[in-house]
Amino acid sequence: MDSGGGPASQSGRPDMGVQAMRVLLIDDHRLFREGVALLLRSLMQEIVISEAASCEEAMAQLAQSSEPVDKAELILMDLGLPGMSGLDDIALLRASYPDIPVVALAASEDLDTVLLALDAGAMGFIPKSSSAAILVQALHLVLAKGIYLPPSVFLPARAGMTAQTKPLAKPAADRAEIAAVDGIRPVREAHQSHEFHPAHEQLMTPMGMRPTELGLSPRQTEVLHLILQGKSNKLICRELELSLSTVKVHTSAVLRALRVTTRTQAVVMAAKLGLRFDKPTEQDSSKG
Repeated sequence: MDSGGGPASQSGRPDMGVQAMRVLLIDDHRLFREGVALLLRSLMQEIVISEAASCEEAMAQLAQSSEPVDKAELILMDLGLPGMSGLDDIALLRASYPDIPVVALAASEDLDTVLLALDAGAMGFIPKSSSAAILVQALHLVLAKGIYLPPSVFLPARAGMTAQTKPLAKPAADRAEIAAVDGIRPVREAHQSHEFHPAHEQLMTPMGMRPTELGLSPRQTEVLHLILQGKSNKLICRELELSLSTVKVHTSAVLRALRVTTRTQAVVMAAKLGLRFDKPTEQDSSKG
């Protein structure tokens, strides 16, 4: 493969003694691929980047990678590829290579688009307006078996997006199927490695819900908001100036309120509930 960012290129020469992150970047715009690849290499010393201009080309590359060490361990793809729907592309990649997580890149970051990408099998959703630091953080989080969603998904609804105009709840028949399969959303092979807690139908509510409606305190709400940004307990301790034991207590309370057992489940459930966070006030921040 050539190093000039053509239809199929691979570059990056990591230290052979260090495990490199192997990323397959799919986008139909060569200039965009080259820019993202250059950016990632400048921020991450140990990375190998392969490029493809389409899902079909990516599938061909993956099929040619006979050895696990040569195969991508993460796929970063544009949701707006021409031809097949980007959502169909995600589903195809995940069905064919269920061990390789797919992260969607998109110009839009509205809740409906994010949820559709998750339902197609994406393990992350990165708006193209994100910073370089966020991009790297998201990739590391997904490789650690997490799910990255943009913080904007959990901010107050934008104008014209209301619980009345965009209901999140599924029809009764769909909810029954969801509960029977994995408890949160239609099962996808992309998420077979994650065990979800059985669903509670009353949690499938219209979007626009506030964490206080789940019985969370202001401090627990702050902890939840940071969890949804993929921050570790240590980072939450530092940001909220709390002890590790206190953060663990709040985290346990948050998981119980969402009726899930892991942080990954909390991210997906929060998106399904359409949770919205108001900016914390000084009074709220002072409560432990």
